[in-house]
Amino acid sequence: MADASKPRRRGGGRAGAANRRGTAAIEQMPWRIPVNVDRPTEPLDGDGVQAIHDGAMRILEDIGIEFLNEEALALFKQAGCTVNGTNVRMGRDWVMEMLGHAPAQFDITPRNPDKKITIGGKHILFGNVSSPPNYFDLEIGKKVSGSRAQCADLLRLTQYFNCIHFAGGYPVEPVDVHASVRHLDVVYDKMTLTDKVAHAYSLGKERVEDVMEMVKIAGGLSEEEFVAKPHMYTNINSTSPLKHDVPMIDGCLRCVRRGQAVIVTPFTLAGAMAPVTMTGAVTLSIAEAISAIALFQYVRTGAPCVIGTFTSNVDMKSGAPAFGTPEYMRATQITGQMARFYGLPMRASGVCAANVPDGQAMWETSNSLWSAVQSGTNVVYHAAGWLEGGLIASPEKFIMDCEVIQMIQRYMEPQIVATTPDDIAIDAIKEVGPNGHFFGIEHTQDRYEEAFYQPFVSDWRNFEAWEVAGGTWTAERAHHIFKDIVAQFEEPPMDVAVKEELKAFVDRRKSEGGAPTDF
Repeated sequence: MADASKPRRRGGGRAGAANRRGTAAIEQMPWRIPVNVDRPTEPLDGDGVQAIHDGAMRILEDIGIEFLNEEALALFKQAGCTVNGTNVRMGRDWVMEMLGHAPAQFDITPRNPDKKITIGGKHILFGNVSSPPNYFDLEIGKKVSGSRAQCADLLRLTQYFNCIHFAGGYPVEPVDVHASVRHLDVVYDKMTLTDKVAHAYSLGKERVEDVMEMVKIAGGLSEEEFVAKPHMYTNINSTSPLKHDVPMIDGCLRCVRRGQAVIVTPFTLAGAMAPVTMTGAVTLSIAEAISAIALFQYVRTGAPCVIGTFTSNVDMKSGAPAFGTPEYMRATQITGQMARFYGLPMRASGVCAANVPDGQAMWETSNSLWSAVQSGTNVVYHAAGWLEGGLIASPEKFIMDCEVIQMIQRYMEPQIVATTPDDIAIDAIKEVGPNGHFFGIEHTQDRYEEAFYQPFVSDWRNFEAWEVAGGTWTAERAHHIFKDIVAQFEEPPMDVAVKEELKAFVDRRKSEGGAPTDF
């Protein structure tokens, strides 16, 4: 059999040349926005949902959330909430009124309108790994600090794979670029190497404002066109327990006022920053998230907001975060129930605690991804490339995760469960009878190319054939595919004048000092 990185004829939704953009490293499924056809898994009965809701409301009414952002405190006072120093208590009636303004579904349109994404309903979207400070690949063979070149390669994978629907934060932190101008270089790379929906970090006004301006330039948008509908998004984490910091709330307020989307994702680890009980951890997470979403709805009625979950547990022996655990899966499913209760789209993650792209990495990530499916999640962050609890980004892991994501997308295709007479195939069964086989009959020949999912990383040969072909393990096959994709990558089209305008903006902002830092 040919090398795993070479193209082969594949069924189960093969991409045409336009979808591959001229790159023949693999054949993949075409760009699509998957629709989750399954009923969500709901661990809680109605009383359980009410218990978590009441617990979250009691936290907001009786304990309060710390908001360190002075503008937010003034807004809460204006809204009639009880503000004592940085502590904000808010009544449940006001919170529920605010949440009632949030849209259950909305679109985000990037510079390429063909890559528009829909968040909410039964749609499920997958994004790249975001924010690890370190990088690992098989060629280097060890964990190293991230660089701009490595970040750009991971952006190339983000653009290349049709099953990756949006570009998250930096797929690896480029430590070789000074923090004051890092956002300018990486977002320039993101705007030119991808044409998918992009993200801005809420880490000070300069970073958010710069990214919004660069998205405007890349899309050729006027200010009126930009604010009229979402073209990008930001994602923030609360500082659990019970706290929202200054820059993240500031960034969200800036995005909300200009019509851009916001994801609020508490990072609650049961046993550390949250109660050791998973329902207690989810309750805390819900309270932290909806306190901020209520504020954003007060500022701009109908602001596109997503409730995020990052609730897992710690290893009680070491205190290290654990991911893809049974507890993580249940917390995600429960949060899905609560998101539907509040009428909000939901974000989850594809995460693991493994240090290298091995079996542990894949079973933990698969657990995470399938819990996102089971929970009715709409946005799956870190779906491809995550290792070491978010401290490492890996291109091999990225490739391997995309195999799993494609399998999930294939699983959701309605033709698999179609029940037309041709699908039930009584005539074919009658033709073959009890003594034949189905390989050669017309019913099979007409359908075999598209009948089943065919992998691009998995190797389905028997041991002897695999051994004769070189005995290449999965991560090594993924490494070869990564190298082929990067070598053959073609940037998505961008008008020369637009690219020059982007570059001029970056140069000007660098000359002005970029964004302030603490060092």
